[in-house]
Amino acid sequence: MKETSVQMLLVVTSLLSCTTNQVHLRVSPSSSQLFEDESVSLSCEEDDSSAGWTVKRNTKIDTRTQCGDGWGKSAGSSCNIKYILPLDSGVYWCESREGSTSSIINITVSGGSVILQSPVLPVMEGHDVTLHCQTKSPPSKLPADFYKDGSLIRTEPTGHMTIHHVTKSDEGLYKCHISSHGESPPSWISVTEKPTTTTTHPPTTDFTAPPPDATSLQLVFRLIYYLLVFCPFFTSTLLMVSLCRNRPTGNTLTSPASLHSHDLAHPDRAKTGQ
Repeated sequence: MKETSVQMLLVVTSLLSCTTNQVHLRVSPSSSQLFEDESVSLSCEEDDSSAGWTVKRNTKIDTRTQCGDGWGKSAGSSCNIKYILPLDSGVYWCESREGSTSSIINITVSGGSVILQSPVLPVMEGHDVTLHCQTKSPPSKLPADFYKDGSLIRTEPTGHMTIHHVTKSDEGLYKCHISSHGESPPSWISVTEKPTTTTTHPPTTDFTAPPPDATSLQLVFRLIYYLLVFCPFFTSTLLMVSLCRNRPTGNTLTSPASLHSHDLAHPDRAKTGQ
């Protein structure tokens, strides 16, 4: 059980290290095909310099070897190859001390006289991409035939072809041919799907009904208004009614019992009728 927990922890740590640090391998000159004896620079464009990124490769003669180990000259996170050879054809990538890796780049070194200059990185869907059919010496703009997956696409008189608004259907193996010079090696062109973005619309404001907070405040102010205006009026009304009910009137009738007591108190007035 303890060994399983340790293994799970190592797996999670590996996944986190792969997604935390972002790095891209940049190639100069920026082309997936190069002529023999060209000078090439490869560098890891890193977000975290403390990760210790190095350039590694796989070729027909070596596997997972890093720059400086029998090929190239290392300079920090960069690698320089002064004279590149066809044996240097292969896949290259950046790798950190923790094992995180960048996406791979395929580089083809040609000993011939024609190459197809194409992007080293995948092309975003919807973007334009231009392919150049190039001769080694001297560089010239000659008519070239362009092929995709072995089939002729078209012939361009200036030696370059632009594909507008690429889609996944444009993904494939491309090569070119210049008459009297020869044919380029094939290169795979990848197309990545455009990220989908969800459009967020601003909330519509209902002017007929105030928001909840405004409604609560309105009710409180209304209640205070009623208390200030109607309570004094109601209190004064009750007071006036109470005073009117307790006030004596001039037309009060005299009861027989009160008259009898009056006559006993004043007998002379009773006789004279006063």
